[in-house]
Amino acid sequence: MRFLAAVLMLTCLAFAHQAALAQGTRTGASGLPVPRFVSLKSDRVNIRIGPTREHAIGWTYVQAGLPLEIVQETELWRRVRDWEGKEGWVYHSLLSGRRTALVTPWEADAATPLRATPQSDAVIVAELKSRVLATIDKCDDGWCRIHGKGYDGWIDQTRLFGVYPDETID
Repeated sequence: MRFLAAVLMLTCLAFAHQAALAQGTRTGASGLPVPRFVSLKSDRVNIRIGPTREHAIGWTYVQAGLPLEIVQETELWRRVRDWEGKEGWVYHSLLSGRRTALVTPWEADAATPLRATPQSDAVIVAELKSRVLATIDKCDDGWCRIHGKGYDGWIDQTRLFGVYPDETID
């Protein structure tokens, strides 16, 4: 009887451990932190309503490089959240560790200054429209160096979806 109780307890502990990993502890099933930002590898990525290929497709992203936040993970699947707060599951190999960001996607007609140096009074080198997709080069002290087609400079870190407010990226 005690042996059976011990086996049952170990089984419950193993199940709880797997559930905790799937729900996003500090370190996920991949060994990486959860939550974290990633980007899409290809121009067409299906987002499913659950973590298997048998689950229905909820929607499809059609632009490579879009930043997503991993909020939960299993060994092969990642639950992601986009800038609008929509969540779904994507197969791990469709994601990249390349850091990208969307400029003020929450402000429809915003123009955000891109500066020559990481200072609020630095020369403005461009005005970026809302939802411009950028590659993040680095972030430190509240500023991120970003670049894209036809622009390169520094932007206030709080104006980006794809990086946490105080995150440092080298």
